[in-house]
Amino acid sequence: MAKSSNGTKEQERTELHRAIWQIANDLRGSVDGWDFKKYVLGMLFYRFISENLTSYINKEEWRTGKKDFDYAKLSDDQAEFGRAETVREKGFYILPSELFANVRARARHDKNLNETLAAVFRNIESSAKGAESEDDLKGLFDDLDVNSPKLGNSVEKRNQKLVKLLDAIGDLKLGHYSDNTIDAFGDAYEFLMTMYAANAGKSGGEFFTPQEVSELLAEITTVGKKEVNKVYDPACGSGSLLLKFVKVLGKDNVRQGFFGQEINLTIYNLCRINMFLHDINYNHFDIAHGDTLTDPKHWDDEPFDAIVSNPPYSTRWEGKDNSILINDPRFSPAGVLAPKSKADLAFTMHMLSWLSTSGTAAIVEFPGVLYRGGAEQKIRKYLVDNNYIDTVIQLPPDLFFGTTIATCIIVLKKSKKDNKTLFIDASAEFVRGGNKNKLTEENRSKILQAFIKREDIEHFAKLVDNKTVGENEYNIAVSSYVEQKDTREVIDITKLNAEIANIVARQNELRKAIDEIVADIEGEQ
Repeated sequence: MAKSSNGTKEQERTELHRAIWQIANDLRGSVDGWDFKKYVLGMLFYRFISENLTSYINKEEWRTGKKDFDYAKLSDDQAEFGRAETVREKGFYILPSELFANVRARARHDKNLNETLAAVFRNIESSAKGAESEDDLKGLFDDLDVNSPKLGNSVEKRNQKLVKLLDAIGDLKLGHYSDNTIDAFGDAYEFLMTMYAANAGKSGGEFFTPQEVSELLAEITTVGKKEVNKVYDPACGSGSLLLKFVKVLGKDNVRQGFFGQEINLTIYNLCRINMFLHDINYNHFDIAHGDTLTDPKHWDDEPFDAIVSNPPYSTRWEGKDNSILINDPRFSPAGVLAPKSKADLAFTMHMLSWLSTSGTAAIVEFPGVLYRGGAEQKIRKYLVDNNYIDTVIQLPPDLFFGTTIATCIIVLKKSKKDNKTLFIDASAEFVRGGNKNKLTEENRSKILQAFIKREDIEHFAKLVDNKTVGENEYNIAVSSYVEQKDTREVIDITKLNAEIANIVARQNELRKAIDEIVADIEGEQ
């Protein structure tokens, strides 16, 4: 039975991906990939919240015995009765005439479609004004600019493109969102992000972590737990790492919700959209906009049970130019700040500071932080001497979009049972998929089992005393501790010499035979 369900899942997913790919090819035209993605995601979001709201209201009415009730068929005046209560529960309101399906049905004959859509998006946002959900809805449609010349150089051309977009998104077989065997809306989002990250080089990929890596991080931070209080990502990008907890634990088992901060405004908007598309209600997530290192927004929410992150590599920050930072409780314990040109370990210190006593943090790091000297070495000394580094995992190269570098994962804990650091060399744990390396389920399982067992495995894992790490100048590069397997062939010299002697003897015989043939030919002449 499970097999056929998996088959259906893959079929649905393949069909969905094919349809999205088709939209991209049909509609892109003059709009480059990155800009076009914002239109597709924005419209996907509009469809989702329309259907989500309709379903929610219909179910409430059906429960009271009104089996024929359909919110989408009400007049706007009739619909006003439920506004206040619905905004309290769902965080927003959409009048029937402004629902995706109804706007789409009229779109072909609406000469002012761009204005209609602009008004609808404004109304959805303003429905949350003054409500608890106001900040969660604000600016969500900012990137879906229906008047942009990128859509066409005249209103008519833009509207033609918008009709095509509405139809294409409306035709996606997403079914009734609660009946899907896959999380269809969320999956559509992930596929779009992957597709564009893969094609957009660094600019498209820097805020997107491949799903298999996200899953491994979520699994590492929840080993032995069926639920956690709160999950956090201080550089959350489009939210893909946070949302892996939905898959690993189930969203109801993240009791107090999903917290994150993102510095890029467009990506911050996409992250909030992603939360809604995965059916995380506004009161169950808190995504903030801003620079986490200098202006962290979640002081009142820390500590967190599970922290996962793939912060930007070797990014610049204020560091010692900002005299306040050395006294900041997140950074001061190490007695030194991360270099101005390399903020990697500043993110690490921030996460350690906000980690709960029983929590786990799993952070994707640039390999240089493991062995560079100077301030970074002093921060590593602080982390090792205080027994905060639980595990260092070397990942394979070419896993991430926009870079081929072999990254690593540092796992932090505040309550370890030993005074040792585990090193895992997973550099060979991958398969080649398309133009990138991928972690398979088998690869992930092997890494996770080694992490759980916490013991030596020849050529793969080594449990090392922190004293030894200190004697090695606090170098925590995996290759310094896990011996690589010698894949060179073992050669038997005696046997090889005998084979060479045979070859030489055979060569002499052949030379002699050739000399005789040549002599015979010359004799005949």
